[in-house]
Amino acid sequence: MSDFDYDLFVIGGGSGGVRAARVAAGEYGAKVALAEEDRYGGTCVIRGCVPKKLMVFASTYRDAFQDARDYGWDVTDGPFNWQTFSGKMRAELDRLEGVYRRLLDGSGVEKLDARATLKDAHTVKLSTGEEKTAKHILIATGGRPVRPEMDNADLGIVSDDIFHLDELPKSMLIVGGGYIACEFACILHGLGVDVTMYYRGGQILNGFDDEARGLVAEQMRTRGIDMHSGASIIEMENREGGTWVKATTGKEKTFEKVFFATGRKPNSTNMGLENLGIKMGRNGAIEVNEYSQTGVPSVYAIGDVTDRVNLTPVAIREGMAFVKTVFGGEPTPVDHELIASAVFTQPEMGTVGMTEEAARAQEEVEIYATSFKPMQTAFAGRDDRVMMKLVVSKANRTVLGCHIVAPQAGEMIQLAGIAVKMGATKEQFDQTCAVHPTMSEELVTMRNPVRTS
Repeated sequence: MSDFDYDLFVIGGGSGGVRAARVAAGEYGAKVALAEEDRYGGTCVIRGCVPKKLMVFASTYRDAFQDARDYGWDVTDGPFNWQTFSGKMRAELDRLEGVYRRLLDGSGVEKLDARATLKDAHTVKLSTGEEKTAKHILIATGGRPVRPEMDNADLGIVSDDIFHLDELPKSMLIVGGGYIACEFACILHGLGVDVTMYYRGGQILNGFDDEARGLVAEQMRTRGIDMHSGASIIEMENREGGTWVKATTGKEKTFEKVFFATGRKPNSTNMGLENLGIKMGRNGAIEVNEYSQTGVPSVYAIGDVTDRVNLTPVAIREGMAFVKTVFGGEPTPVDHELIASAVFTQPEMGTVGMTEEAARAQEEVEIYATSFKPMQTAFAGRDDRVMMKLVVSKANRTVLGCHIVAPQAGEMIQLAGIAVKMGATKEQFDQTCAVHPTMSEELVTMRNPVRTS
């Protein structure tokens, strides 16, 4: 008979926590409970990837209608009905939450709809007043968007709020230049909102390949998004017509809505972690070792609350590695190397491996890149451009990085990521016969480097 109520207690019902709970219970026979204070599915399903991607799909139809006319179809577009779309979107999120709940039930995981905090290394206290003990505790509480520290910041919305708007505003200022800011700028512009962006840096998408993010920025401007670099808000207040803002550039303007996409923070506050001596970074990230274990041996943490690589599939893999380590008897370190990702701007950007800038700082490289007008939109008379790029080691010919800016770049980079993860060389790319006519065939037909170092 165990001295604990459970073998595993999971705090957080997002993708990582649910996967760990299910596998520990269903495949390893562990007695598992999971506490979630909000909705099952976490950021990704309820207020992130899934509803965002549905909005991406919705926003692309305006261009599709115009392309259809240019291809000879007799179609008329709009107006876009936000209420129709948002109602269906919320219904789909409800359905997905139900799927997550049923998956836990099917694995024998006990669900506790409550907030959980840590009392000690093996005891969890619930907002219902109950206390539960567990041999192992896994924290998978994710992260949340944050507003800047300034007066009246609560007048602006954040990414969690965007899916619950009663109606779309006519104008919106998006503050920030990261992937969330850029994705929603493209989405809202596509849905007919007059979008302005303020971002502090000289270019959007800091940390991504310079050439790739430069092309994304150029295409966003071409589409009509009003972008201002070196700009942030210093004052804001409610005025007639919306929210008045004053920028660091001196510009003053009133927007119907202001959207802060200025960063996210781990959900680790007021959980009792400090009392246990669990170390956290300045932003509240829980510090863990390569096995996702905190300084308290019985307590582990995965996903965005650790602020390592904040992507849903990474949280799921961290959860799987945790279960193998703790319940499978297979110590499994988390692999954060060569993770492919996509930014769902218009056009999309897909990336895996090193940027040109990072690779150059490490070793001598050859750069193979091409930019061109894709057949589909060129025929329709649009000036859209795409880019395919490979960063190649001079020493061993390994493809260190692949960067794609194009429609469906996310789909392409998933497949290219397999080759890069396997350590494929440029010659192995070249030995692969092209699929013609496609945009992605350029990845295997670029013979001569455009730059070397």
